[in-house]
Amino acid sequence: MYDIIIIGAGVSGCAIARELSRKKANILVVEREEDVCCGTSKANSAIVHAGYDAKHGSLMAKLNVQGSRMMPELAKELDFHYENNGSLVVMMSEDDRPGLNALYENGLKNGVEGLKIIEREELRTMEPNISDNAVAALYAPTGAIVCPFGLTFALAENAAKNGAKFQFDSEVTGIEKIDGGWKVSTVKGDLEAKVVVNAAGVFADKLHNMVSDDTMTIIPRRGDYFLLDKTAGGHVKNTIFQLPGKFGKGVLVAPTVHGNVIVGPTAIDVEDKDATATTRAGLDDVSTKSGIAVKNLPLRQTITSFAGLRAHEARHEFFIGEIAPGFVDCAAIESPGLSSAPA
Repeated sequence: MYDIIIIGAGVSGCAIARELSRKKANILVVEREEDVCCGTSKANSAIVHAGYDAKHGSLMAKLNVQGSRMMPELAKELDFHYENNGSLVVMMSEDDRPGLNALYENGLKNGVEGLKIIEREELRTMEPNISDNAVAALYAPTGAIVCPFGLTFALAENAAKNGAKFQFDSEVTGIEKIDGGWKVSTVKGDLEAKVVVNAAGVFADKLHNMVSDDTMTIIPRRGDYFLLDKTAGGHVKNTIFQLPGKFGKGVLVAPTVHGNVIVGPTAIDVEDKDATATTRAGLDDVSTKSGIAVKNLPLRQTITSFAGLRAHEARHEFFIGEIAPGFVDCAAIESPGLSSAPA
């Protein structure tokens, strides 16, 4: 019998494994795919959010700000790519000023350091390729970018060095309470543990509902992206978000730690929890919206497109806690899940 089985080897599961491996415990991470970082963690915006967006008082807000603060030191400790490039939420119409002010005030309440609203001229000085229609922006100097693969691999490797074991190609098919713990049934056979941690991403609701009568529904929310060549790498310096308003929600345009530019995502709810194929409609949507906040974006220099799924739950909150004796949820970890993982 293991002391702890963690289900899911994404960034959350690997961060949990690393933290628990500091203790003397027999830990196993069980993953349905062939390696770590094969789900949501491999296909996202690679953003370390500053923490101004999540609702004040929520667990999401608390862990986002805490995780963002932890990331620079963690990058030094584990040697993964991280860059504190800052972020801008751009307002395209004066009518949307109340929304920008509300985001600023929410960020202050959440404890985000250095926030300020900058006007058109300063914004254009900071980002020469910002749209001519941009009016103002919320500047967050603590916003950053990261390599999500490097982060997840580094957490997993550190956990493994500390003695945690990993078992891949092992989809969980059942969970049952037994004396002294839990039986976890997988396609490779049964496992037993005193404690189970559910960090299964878009599948976390399935495991939660095996244990709790208070059911959960996670909706896979697909996001389509373009990745541009490194020749486009200097087009923006900060991560550029568009303030939701009269022009819609928009998409982000950001540099990557490897010198590319990433553009996206869409937000399309799907039923299939494995539906990570891009669609023409999704990519057209990214293409149309990307030019609203950033001008002259060289989309012809796209080297690949991809899509990922976020584990969206209707209440838009992280669910982390013990739902039955010895069974702990780390569920509904959508954006800003990557930023929050260390916390």
